[in-house]
Amino acid sequence: MEREKQEQEQTAENKSGYIRLKKFHFIMLLFFIVFISAGITTVALSFGEEKVVTVSNDREEFTKLYKAFDTLKNGYYKKINEQELINGAINGMVESLDDPYSDYMTKDEAESFHSTISSSFEGIGAEIQEKDGHIMIVSPIKNSPAEKAGLKPNDIILSVDGKSLQGVTSTKAVTMIRGKKGTKVELSIQRPGSDAPITVPIIRDEIPIETVYGEMVDDRIAKVQITSFSTNTTKELTDKLNELKSKGMQGLVLDLRQNPGGLLDQAINISSMFVPKGKIIVKEQDRNGKVKEIASQNDGNPGFPLVVLIDKGSASASEILAAAVKESAGVPLVGEKSFGKGTVQTAADFSDGSNIKYTIAKWLTPNGNWIHKKGIKPDMEVALPEYANLPIINPEKELTLSTSSTEVQTAQKMLKALGYDPGREDGFFDEKTKKAVMSFQTANQLTADGILKGETTLKLMEKIRELINNNDTQLNKAIEVLKEKMK
Repeated sequence: MEREKQEQEQTAENKSGYIRLKKFHFIMLLFFIVFISAGITTVALSFGEEKVVTVSNDREEFTKLYKAFDTLKNGYYKKINEQELINGAINGMVESLDDPYSDYMTKDEAESFHSTISSSFEGIGAEIQEKDGHIMIVSPIKNSPAEKAGLKPNDIILSVDGKSLQGVTSTKAVTMIRGKKGTKVELSIQRPGSDAPITVPIIRDEIPIETVYGEMVDDRIAKVQITSFSTNTTKELTDKLNELKSKGMQGLVLDLRQNPGGLLDQAINISSMFVPKGKIIVKEQDRNGKVKEIASQNDGNPGFPLVVLIDKGSASASEILAAAVKESAGVPLVGEKSFGKGTVQTAADFSDGSNIKYTIAKWLTPNGNWIHKKGIKPDMEVALPEYANLPIINPEKELTLSTSSTEVQTAQKMLKALGYDPGREDGFFDEKTKKAVMSFQTANQLTADGILKGETTLKLMEKIRELINNNDTQLNKAIEVLKEKMK
C-alpha cells in the first residue's frame, strides 16, 4: 500500500524530511546528549505534515486490547494510571517492530525532541542511538562537552549517574542525560577494545546549532566541515563557500566525518550544489517496491574540484550526500567506511502531543544500492593514527606513583605520543612515568606534582585532540587527492 499522499508530496518538495538515525534523536543528541540523532545519524527522520491518529473502538482486531485494558483496570491489586497503561501499550506495539528507528514518544519526550531543532539547546552535545539493547554514541557534536570529554563514535553508555541504560530506549536515555547548563552528569562508558568501563563526568552546557565550519588549508584549498543537516545548513554552507572563494579557494575538501545526519531536504539541496542538473541524488523505495527518484535541480556546477571525507560516524543524510556525489558526480571519497543507515522515517502526532516515529521507506543510492548496515566504502581507505582511538581517562580519578591500571596505560600512550617518554606502556605508574607527567605539567603551566588528575588529565586529553587535528592523516590524503585533480 502506498504511503499517504501527503508524505509523497512532501518528500518530493523537499520539505521537512528527516534522515536521522533513531533512537538517537538529533537530539537527543542533545544529550543533548544532545544526544540531537539522527538524524541520527542518528535518527533519520522524514516528517510528513502533522497527522492526528485515532482508532475506532468498534474495530474487531482491538477487542483483545480493550479486554486486557479493562481486566487490568478493574482487577489489578493497585490503582493504575490509565494513561501510563495506554502509553505502554503503544510503546509495546512499536517495539514489536524490532526497528531501532521507530519509536513512540510521550508528550514530554516529543516536545524535547522537537525543541532540538532550535538555534541551541542545553546538554552534553552528542548523537546517540539504540543498538542491540545498548545506547551507543554515533557522534559527539563539534566543540561540545561530549567531544571535549573524549567521547567517540561506537562508545557504549552503560549508565547515567549510576542508573543502568540496559534495555532503555534512546528517547528515555535522552531525558536521563539532558539537563541544565552548568550541571554535571556522570556516564559509564564502555569503549570497544577496552577491558573495563570508565566513568566520565561531564558538565552540561549550551550547545549552539552551528553546522558548518570552514577554513583555508593553503592558498588554494579549503576544508569545510558539515557536522549535521539542520534547518539553516544549506545557507550556512553557501555563505561559507562564498567567503572561502573570496579568499582564493580553487579546490574543496568537504568533511562529513562524525556527521550523524539530519534534515533530508538539506541533504538534497546540498547534494544539488555538486551533482549536475538532472542526475539522480537519491531514490526512495516503498513497501511495495515502488521506487521514486529525486534528481538534482542544480543550475550550475561548482567551478572547483571536490573530495569528500567520511568515517564510521557518517550516517544517514551524510551518507546520502556522499553517495550522491560519488555515483552521480564522480567525486572521490576518502576515509573509513560509513555507518550504514538506509531507511526513512516519518512521524504521526496524537492529539495529546505524543507521537509515533516509524520507518516508511528505504533510501537507495543513485545506482540503486541499499547501504543499510553495510555503509559506503571510500575510494581510498585511510585510518587515523593509533592514538586517535585511545580510551577516555576519568579526570576525577587520581593516577599517581605505584598505581596500576588501564587508565595509567592510556595516559602513558598519550604522553609518549606528545613527546613525553614515560619509559613504559604497561599501565604501571613508576618514577619515569611521574617524571614524564611533571614535564608535561611544566610545559603547560600546571602544578608539577607528577599526579594525573583533574586539570592535568583534561589538558592531556585536550593536547591529544590537538595532535590528532594537526596530524589528520585522512585530511592529508584528501588534500593530496585534490591537488592531483587540480593539476
